[in-house]
Amino acid sequence: MPEALRCVSVVGAGAAGTLTAAQLLRRAAALRLDLAVRLIDPAAAAGRGVAYTTSAAHHLLNVPACGMSAFPDRPDHFVRWLARRSPGAHTGGDYVPRALYGEYLADVLARAARSGPGRLHRIHERVVGVRRTDRGVTLALESGGPLPAEAVVLALGNFPPTEAWVPPTLRRSPRYLADPWAPGALAGLSPDGDVLLVGTGLTMVDVALTLSRAGLAVRAISRHGLVPQPHAESPLPAVPAPHFAPGADLQQVRRTVLSHVSACRREYGDWRVGIDGLRPVTAELWQRLSLTDRARFLRHDHGLWNVHRHRVPPASARALRDGIGAGRILVTPGEVADAVPSEDFVLVRLRDGRTLRVGAVVNCTGPQADVRRLDDPLVADLLATGLAVPDPTGVGFHTSPCGRLHPPAGAPPAPLWTLGPPRRGALLESTAIPEIRAQARALAATLLNTPHDAG
Repeated sequence: MPEALRCVSVVGAGAAGTLTAAQLLRRAAALRLDLAVRLIDPAAAAGRGVAYTTSAAHHLLNVPACGMSAFPDRPDHFVRWLARRSPGAHTGGDYVPRALYGEYLADVLARAARSGPGRLHRIHERVVGVRRTDRGVTLALESGGPLPAEAVVLALGNFPPTEAWVPPTLRRSPRYLADPWAPGALAGLSPDGDVLLVGTGLTMVDVALTLSRAGLAVRAISRHGLVPQPHAESPLPAVPAPHFAPGADLQQVRRTVLSHVSACRREYGDWRVGIDGLRPVTAELWQRLSLTDRARFLRHDHGLWNVHRHRVPPASARALRDGIGAGRILVTPGEVADAVPSEDFVLVRLRDGRTLRVGAVVNCTGPQADVRRLDDPLVADLLATGLAVPDPTGVGFHTSPCGRLHPPAGAPPAPLWTLGPPRRGALLESTAIPEIRAQARALAATLLNTPHDAG
């Protein structure tokens, strides 16, 4: 029998890393294991990451509180926490500020750390590389020090937006904002002229509402100009997924989904019922498709799927609609062909021939998914050393069913696992808390029940 793990290192202290560390500590307590959990991230606080660092009250969770428990087996855990924190202030159906959820995750981790006998070690460092050793791996820290590790969970979260569309002259300009979630980024935007947001997804909604509140005029463009649909104003019934024929290809899956959604709209008066009913079977459907069909979906269907599947709170949708109606926010189709920044403005030429004169350009295209295109030292090192390879879809890492990183063909796997967005290529849906909390729980079980050679 392999020797039990004495230490697990979790790289990343956002939602995925915090949930993983908490699950490891809770499982160690249940098994009475003296486990050390290292949570490694330069951020001052755990549980925040990119999504929950914001302090803006109008940045709301995109899921009601009743769906945001940290634990799959305790669905009311977050709602009960809210009730203790602010009695009577929130219900399970509320879309609460994201800052509250970051506070909740930090509290979940603190309570798990007190459960014993496992020990939490918080290391405020950035991991920039990994090397295989006889006893596991060694993590290379940005400060220069090596950190031996028996098993590592890479909780890397969402990566910064892609910049493939950004003309080189714009990329070097102070009037271009590469990452709207960088600390203090939006506060530094010039008030001169419209602000152009490139991308019209969830990031755009938050950024547009923030800038509009500050009195700035906002234009937003994307290839199709689609914006996320709103959640329903009141709870919807749960409806099972339809039957999909074994071996169904993408065209057959499309037909079945459209028929199912249409039937749900007729019976329940709302298409959302049909989309939500697909959630339990989405990963299985995705994995049944051929690589060719997956590529077709990502190229032709993914944008439409996202705006219906990943919705915004009703209050955010109303605020966006009001801003559009008042002329403060304009959303249209469009793609950047070129941009020429000057000292006072940016002249943007779109592919359809239109020209826009704006005070600043903000990248709201959403997280980069192709790990080969990332400007991230850790990811680049993993790929260069052969400890990881891209998923065959080009999205995220190639992983085993439990999230272990696949090395190149013929090479033995290192004790490296991941969860959340880096698993999107294998699962399609792997960015929301319900998926991440289940993966964190499964990883804790895998690592502590079958150490070293797991999965």
